[in-house]
Amino acid sequence: MIIESFETKDTFALGKKLGLKAKPGQVICLYGDLGVGKTVFTQGFAEGLEILEPINSPTFTIVQIYEEGRMPFYHFDVYRIGDIEEMDEIGFEDYVYGDGVCLIEWANLIEEILPHHYTTVTIEKDLDRGFDYRRIIVEEH
Repeated sequence: MIIESFETKDTFALGKKLGLKAKPGQVICLYGDLGVGKTVFTQGFAEGLEILEPINSPTFTIVQIYEEGRMPFYHFDVYRIGDIEEMDEIGFEDYVYGDGVCLIEWANLIEEILPHHYTTVTIEKDLDRGFDYRRIIVEEH
């Protein structure tokens, strides 16, 4: 599925739509360059899960846990991991195979430990189409 976003509210709305449909055990791998709108998408996703607290990227903590919504939400940002073994140290498998939904930014860095089934969301800019334009690709794997 390919979606065109012409402003941040479109990216937020897509995140919310996917959050509304999210099921326990689901893993979303979120890809995109810095500043492309991954946090906006994630904020919409969290709203779809009925999470009211502010959502920020867990760049320095690796995982941020939100338990107030209709199911637990585990938001990972693995951009700064130095070694894949760090994921074992934080209990990655407990989250991925738990009763919540995981959203993983920069998941390509931990590809070898991802579950067999996951969804990718890739957000791309195209400045020729405008500063706020985004092409968002959603694929099941």
